[in-house]
Amino acid sequence: MFWALAAGEIDPRGFEFEHVLHDIQTLNEWALEGRLEVTAISLHSYPSVQDRYVLLPHGASMGSGYGPIVVARDPLSEDDLRGMEIAVPGRMTTAFLALRLRLGEFAWREVPFDKIMDEVLSGDAEAGLLIHEGQLTYTSAGLQKVVDLGAWWLEETGLPLPLGVNVARRDLGPDVLRELSAVLAESIRAGLDNRERALEYALQFGRGLDNELADRFVGMYVNELTEDYGEEGRKAVRELLRRGEEIGAFEEPVNVEFVA
Repeated sequence: MFWALAAGEIDPRGFEFEHVLHDIQTLNEWALEGRLEVTAISLHSYPSVQDRYVLLPHGASMGSGYGPIVVARDPLSEDDLRGMEIAVPGRMTTAFLALRLRLGEFAWREVPFDKIMDEVLSGDAEAGLLIHEGQLTYTSAGLQKVVDLGAWWLEETGLPLPLGVNVARRDLGPDVLRELSAVLAESIRAGLDNRERALEYALQFGRGLDNELADRFVGMYVNELTEDYGEEGRKAVRELLRRGEEIGAFEEPVNVEFVA
């Protein structure tokens, strides 16, 4: 999504961008402080920062029929999961919210997302909630899938599962927000139009993925819904947050607002 900006392939229109790379749980926590002017966050964390940030109408990671999965060393049922501790990648992640919607209450422990498979393989965790490339590599590690949250959500709602979103700070002002949004949208379009070059750039951050798996993973989450939510994507956002409100996941009523 950001290859075109990093490579100078588009006009930044006077903006200067510094790319800050961190795991999503850290970015969620930083958003509580308003540390970054533009940031990726989990949709789950948006209600906690909605007074400070507004949603950009692009840059979302949505899985249509796929998404975070729960894995274990041995075959388990969902009832088994409710009786054990699950390693999760962060209490503010959308994966965690989706699992709460699926299972109800369960015991959990926060573990950095890239350490969860190791926790399960070592036996330190009985089950783990995987995000990112773990969704594609768990079988090669010898783990078993117990719950596929993306497949469940599609069957439940007929909608893609919105996971990560991009937001910008409201104090930038409406004019700057519109111009900034246009630049970022152009970068996403350029990446989709120049897939091979953008993928080569993205592989620097692939955590050991080979080209084939990286291409598959990018194809799952960078697509037409990333370029623009559209009506389907906005409906999915509202439905997930509505269900989160129903189970008391947020401290305040949710106000879904996008940059115009």
